Amino acid sequence: RRWWLRSAMARVVVVACVVVGVARGFTAQVGRQARVLRASAIDTLGTAQEATVEKILSAIPELALKRDQSWLSEDGVRVGGAATRLAAYDAPGTPNVAWLSSLLVEGALSSLTIFNGPLTDCPHLASRVLVEGETMSVFLDWRPRAYGAYETIKPDGTYPGPEELGRAAFAYSGARASMDKFYTPELRATVDRLVTSLQGAAPGAALSDLEQLTRGPLCVDLVAPATEANVAAVVDARAAAADAWLQWQLDDQHAHKPGAPVNTQYVYDTKNRQNIYGALLAVYSAAFADDGVKLTAADSGPLDEAYVGGGS
Repeated sequence: RRWWLRSAMARVVVVACVVVGVARGFTAQVGRQARVLRASAIDTLGTAQEATVEKILSAIPELALKRDQSWLSEDGVRVGGAATRLAAYDAPGTPNVAWLSSLLVEGALSSLTIFNGPLTDCPHLASRVLVEGETMSVFLDWRPRAYGAYETIKPDGTYPGPEELGRAAFAYSGARASMDKFYTPELRATVDRLVTSLQGAAPGAALSDLEQLTRGPLCVDLVAPATEANVAAVVDARAAAADAWLQWQLDDQHAHKPGAPVNTQYVYDTKNRQNIYGALLAVYSAAFADDGVKLTAADSGPLDEAYVGGGS
C-alpha cells in the first residue's frame, strides 16, 4: 500500500510539473506573439509614415532636416530600452512649416507631428499610434488655429450661446466659423471610415483640461486591437489626414494678410503649443515613464516659433 501511495504521489508530481511547464511555455509563447504583433504593427505604421513624409518633402522641397534636433540611427538613442529615430524638419518663410517631426520608437510608437507657422490659419496635424501589448492607441487630429471652445459641444451638436457664456460666445462662434472651411464633409468622411473600420475600438482615456483645450472637432482618440485589418485602416486614415494637411498648406487662399493677423496668430500659436506640449507630456510619461520628458521635448520641437523667420 505504501508503495502504491508513493507511486501515485510521484505521478501527481510529474503531472504537475508537466502542467507548469506547459503553462510557462504557453505564457512565453503568448509573450513572444505579443512582441511580434507590436513589432509588426509599428513596422507597418512606420513604413507608411516614412512614405507620407517623403511625399510632403517632395511637395515642399524647402523643408530642411534639422540635424541637431534629429535622432538618426547612428545616434543610438533609446526610449524605454527601444531604438528610437526622429527626423525633424522646418521650412522658414513662405512655406510656413514651423516644425515637422517624424518619430518612431521600435515596437511602441509611430508619430507624425506638424506645426504651421503663423503666416496661415491651416490646422496643425497630430497623427500618433502607440502600441502596447496587443492593443494600439490611435490619435488623429487637425488642431484648430483659433480657440472655438470645441470642448463645450452639446450632445445635439450645438454650442453654448450668449445666454450661457455672454459675449464670449460670439468670439468662440466666430473662431469656429473661420475653421469650418477645413472641417469639410470629406474630412468627416475620413474620420467616419476610420471609426467604423476599427473593430473592437473603445474611447481613449478621459480627457485632461489641456487635451480639451487643444483638440479639434474631428479628433479621433480610440483604443483598438492591433489586428492586421485595424492597422491597415489606421494606415489609410493617417495617409488621408496628411494629404488633407498638405493640400491646405499648398493653397495660397489660407494665407493671412500681412500685419495684425499674423501677429495675432503668432500669439495664439505660442500659447497653444505650450498647452499641446503639456497634454503630450502626460501621454508619453504614462507610456515611457522617465523617458517621457525627453521624448515630449524632442517630438514637440521649439515652443517659440520666432526662429522660423521670413516674416513668420
